[in-house]
Amino acid sequence: MEIYKGEKKRLYLERHSIANQFSFEIEEFLEVREYKRDEWIIREGRRPDFLFYVTEGKAKIYVTHQNGKVSLLNFINAHDYIGEMELLNDVYYTKGVQAATKTVCLVLPFSQCRTRLLEDAKFLRELTKFLSIKATLMAAKYSQSLAFPLENRLADFIIQTADNGVYREKHVIVCDYLGVSYRHLLHVLTQFCEKGYLQKEGRTYKIKEQYALYELAEAIKNKSM
Repeated sequence: MEIYKGEKKRLYLERHSIANQFSFEIEEFLEVREYKRDEWIIREGRRPDFLFYVTEGKAKIYVTHQNGKVSLLNFINAHDYIGEMELLNDVYYTKGVQAATKTVCLVLPFSQCRTRLLEDAKFLRELTKFLSIKATLMAAKYSQSLAFPLENRLADFIIQTADNGVYREKHVIVCDYLGVSYRHLLHVLTQFCEKGYLQKEGRTYKIKEQYALYELAEAIKNKSM
């Protein structure tokens, strides 16, 4: 993790200001943090000390079950909050959040800002919008598993998780997230390679025809609208 300092921080905050989402001056409290791919932004079970606002990149939310199985729950993208549930709830089991690409966040410390955030009507309105959209997208994900074949859902998953045109997610986690068998997943990945959408390189896949994947993924979004 890198914490931006001095001129680098000042210039970044000028380009990515979120001051309009708050009623109080937040600049003096803000940090800018950059995470590399696979770095943990929040460790599972450890309550964060900060509210994060993602300005660049993508992250993944994981949970470990009592039997030791790890499940991918959801994705975090630019303009999403991380740590909002811990801000609102004193008792909440924190999920693990891991950077899927280079990810940059604006960070507010709970120790200095919690009371102000919870009393800020402007911020709470923005947070309510975010949470309602998040809940809608989660509901849509579960309905899609019944309404669309794996080809469409996997194309959407690949687009969401690819880093610089390379897809490298573990098959076991993908099967669990999409609710499909290992054999079915490998079959569709092989089809994508045969059609020229992907090119297998060792344990990773290079995206060769991104537009074809977008077309498959868009079918989900168009049907859900």
